[in-house]
Amino acid sequence: MGKIFTLFILIFYCPAALWLFLYGINNYYMVYLFLRKGKRESFQNMEFLRQFWLTHTKDDLPKVTTQLPIYNERYVVKRLIDAVVNIDYPKELHEIQVLDDSHDETRGIASELVDKYRAMGFNIKHITRENRDGFKAGALNEGLQKAEGEFIAIFDADFVPDKDFLYKTIPFFYEKEKVALVQTRWGYINRNYSLLTIAQSIGTDGHFIIEQGARAWSGLYMNFNGSAGIWRKEAIIDAGWWHFDSLTEDLDLSYRALLKGWKTKFLSDVVTPSELPVDINAYKSQQHRWAKGSIQTSKKMLPQILKTKDSLIKKTQAFMHLNQYMVHPMMTILALLSYPLIFLLKPPVNHTTISLATGILWCLTLLGTFAPSFLYIVSQKIGYKDWRQRSLFIPALMFIGCGLAINNTKAVLEALLNMKSDFIRTPKYGVVTRGKSMTVKNYTSPMTLIFISEILLSIYCFVGFMQYTNDSKFVFGPFLLMYAIGFFYVGILSLLQNFKEKIKC
Repeated sequence: MGKIFTLFILIFYCPAALWLFLYGINNYYMVYLFLRKGKRESFQNMEFLRQFWLTHTKDDLPKVTTQLPIYNERYVVKRLIDAVVNIDYPKELHEIQVLDDSHDETRGIASELVDKYRAMGFNIKHITRENRDGFKAGALNEGLQKAEGEFIAIFDADFVPDKDFLYKTIPFFYEKEKVALVQTRWGYINRNYSLLTIAQSIGTDGHFIIEQGARAWSGLYMNFNGSAGIWRKEAIIDAGWWHFDSLTEDLDLSYRALLKGWKTKFLSDVVTPSELPVDINAYKSQQHRWAKGSIQTSKKMLPQILKTKDSLIKKTQAFMHLNQYMVHPMMTILALLSYPLIFLLKPPVNHTTISLATGILWCLTLLGTFAPSFLYIVSQKIGYKDWRQRSLFIPALMFIGCGLAINNTKAVLEALLNMKSDFIRTPKYGVVTRGKSMTVKNYTSPMTLIFISEILLSIYCFVGFMQYTNDSKFVFGPFLLMYAIGFFYVGILSLLQNFKEKIKC
C-alpha cells in the first residue's frame, strides 16, 4: 500500500519538478537571445531614428489617436490627462480619447479637464458608455470606431508618458513593412515605496528588459502589454478588433495579429513611467487577472499556432510564453508533496549511489532554480548603473513569487475549468512616496480568504523544512524554507491589509 501511495505522489511530483526545471532552462535561453542581439538592436534603433529625423519633419507625421481607458481613477486621472496633453506632437495630428467607464467622481474630474484642454485648442474627447460591456476591451473598441488617427497609442491610468513619447515611437512603423505594434519598456515612479514595489520592479524588468527584447528581436511571438505602446489601427481591425473572451485582451490581440502576418517592435531604450500596486491585495488581484487571462489565451490560440508552418522553436516558445503562469500550480504541488516524500522514499543501501544521485539532483535543482535569479541579475545590470544594490532585493522577489503560488494556482484552475470572472481593475492611488496612501480614501481590492491557506501552507512547509534538516537530508529543505517564508510574508501582508480595510469600513 505504501509503494502505491508513493508512486501516486511521484506521478504528480516528478512532472511538476520537470516543468519548473524546463521553465528555468528557458530563462537561460531568453538571456542568450537577448545578449546575442541586444546591443546591435539598440544601435540600429538609434541610427534609424537619427536618419528618420534627417529626412522627415513634423509635417510629415501621421495622425495619432491616444486612448486613455479609465474606470474610477480619481487619484490619477488628472496626472494621466495632463501628461498626455503635454506630449510634444502637432495638435492637429493628435487626437486624445478619454474612454471613461467611471461611476464615481472620476467622471466629473475628467469632464472638467477635457473641457479645459479643448478650450485651449486640443483635440480631446470624453467618451462614456452606459454599461461596461467588454470592460477595457469594450471601451477600446468603442473608441476605435470613432478614432481619427492612423495609429492608436494606449495608456492605462497609472502611466505618465514622457513628452517625446510619440517622436521616439511613431517613426518605427516606417522601419519595416507590416509593423502592427510598437511596445515600450515600463518604468516605475514609485519603485522605492516598499519592499513589495521594489520586488515588483525587478520582476517586471526581467520581462521587459530581457524577455520582450529576446522574443521580438528573434522573430518569436511578442505581445502588447496593455499600455505604453502604439498599434496600427489597420492591424487591430484586420486581426478582428479587441476581444473580451479572456482577461488579457492585449495578449490575445497580439497573437491574432501575428498570426495574420503582422510584425511587432520592442523599444527597450524607451522607458514609460508607471505606478506599481502598493498593497498586496491589489498586486494579487493583478497577478490573478494576468495568470487567468494568459491561460485563457493559451487555450484559445495554441491550437491555431500549432497548425502554422512556424519552426518548432517558435511554437515551443509560444507554448512557454502563453503558459508561463503554470509554474505556480507546479510550485504548489512541490510545496505540498515534498514533505510526505521524506517518509515514503526509502534510501538505497548503496551509499555511493546515494551520493551520486544526490549530487546530480542538487546540480539540476540549483541549475533550474537559479535561472530566474540569473535573468533578473542580467536585467538589472543591463538597465541600471547601480545594479549591484538593486540585485540585493532579488531574494525578496523570489519569496514573494513563491508566496503568490496559491493565488495564481486558483487563477490557472479557473481558466482551465472555464470559470467566468469580471475584469477587476488594479487600484491606483497616485502614490509615489510612503505615507500618502494612508491619507486617501482607498479603492479597495476584493477581500478573499486565500491568505488563510497561505499562512497554513507556510507552517506546513516550515515543519517539512525542520524534518528534512533533522534527518540530514538537505536536497529540498532550503526550497521548503523559501516556500515557508514566501507564503508567510504574502499571507500576513494580506491579513493585515484586510484588517486595515475592515477598520476603515
